[in-house]
Amino acid sequence: MTLFDGNRLTQDVMTLPVEAIRRGQFSDKYFENIVTILAGLSDRGTTFGSSVGDRATRFAAVDEQVGDVVVEAQVFNRRLPYALVGGVDAALALLRHASGVPGRPDCDDAWRSLEVEAVHDGTITEYDGQPENVHPVMRIRGRYRDFAVLETPILGYLTRVSRTATNTLNVLRAAGTKPVLYFPARFDLPEVQAADGYGYWLAVQRHAFEMSQQAGHPVEYRARVSTDAQGQWWGGSGGGTVPHALIAAFLGDTAAAMVAFAEHVALDVPRIVLADFNNDVLQATRDTLNAYWPRYYAALRAGDGDRQARWTLTGVRIDTAGNLLDASLTDDTDKGVSAALVRATRRAIDEWPDTLAVGDAELDVARHYAAAVQIIVTGGFNIERITAFESDGVPVDMYGVGSSLMTNDKTTNTDFTMDVVRANLNGRWVDVAKVGRRAGSHRGLQAVDLSEL
Repeated sequence: MTLFDGNRLTQDVMTLPVEAIRRGQFSDKYFENIVTILAGLSDRGTTFGSSVGDRATRFAAVDEQVGDVVVEAQVFNRRLPYALVGGVDAALALLRHASGVPGRPDCDDAWRSLEVEAVHDGTITEYDGQPENVHPVMRIRGRYRDFAVLETPILGYLTRVSRTATNTLNVLRAAGTKPVLYFPARFDLPEVQAADGYGYWLAVQRHAFEMSQQAGHPVEYRARVSTDAQGQWWGGSGGGTVPHALIAAFLGDTAAAMVAFAEHVALDVPRIVLADFNNDVLQATRDTLNAYWPRYYAALRAGDGDRQARWTLTGVRIDTAGNLLDASLTDDTDKGVSAALVRATRRAIDEWPDTLAVGDAELDVARHYAAAVQIIVTGGFNIERITAFESDGVPVDMYGVGSSLMTNDKTTNTDFTMDVVRANLNGRWVDVAKVGRRAGSHRGLQAVDLSEL
């Protein structure tokens, strides 16, 4: 599945539309043209020597059939300065299950003649901007017409997953040890959630690996996605708390909505109040604390652990729109989820126990209860905002990030390319790469047994 466990994903997990892909439904049409031409030449028995006619070429004396040409193709990425690679296992699954020309007698067994090397998902590839200095993530050797039509979907899976993974890794590095919730499901088609969620998960695995290396001991860092589909490829499941719609259903009473949440939702789901519905985060936070606390303290005195869990306020989520200034702030502070609003919320939580008319023993417990309440910020967060918050020491415990993880611009473009760089002629490999390209290497390339996929 990744570089970190040495396993690879298989088709029975990913359930890719392999038959449609083999038919060329997802491929650029010119790849179908390649297959048509090569298959036709194979049927005619056309050799390189006979195909050049009167033209003098270096292959005029080659007596092998053009339609059955065996090539070496390399797949590489050109994102500066590096990319976290994902989608390799999906590409391998296509080679195993979608190779071959439909209608040809050897279609179903075409994959058996392919020799494939690939890196593992989770590998970092670097790029210096020179197309001749690429580091392939995959090398395929075999009869070209058997896999030519797969180029478009192979590159598509690699590009999509690697872009999401690399964008996410950059955000995770900015957030450090703080969790980053993955919230982009609503910004794209449902069909891409499994691949996107896998890209996020790869970045989480890479980030945990890097932090563990720096710390000199294993560091746990958990992936958190919002839909079950996002966890399909890696065995995860979606999690979540409340949307603004629930509070609207309670006519804007945030505390009442959160009481209902606690009463009806399973204990393993964190109680996180969405506090910005009425644009008064501090008041909604205090109201929810006041609603939860008596129930929690009664459960504590009764020794009822389940009810304590039910009434433990895990966190406060702030999602204030960028055009609004929270009611608790003055006009000279930033709008939206600002550093000032987060700091004011932290103070309100920490000072809340002192508003209770209780004895010293209960007050001490309330202070511990409040200290454990975390602050989660969402709404327009990206690497720049997270970096600014972290540099400024803003007391955030967790970030929720959405559409910015899907960004595809000149700095995040993660396009992959497949080049045919060699051909096997008369038993030896001959360079045939286009001008400006050449065969490359990557120390992470490993032979792949397609029969295992």
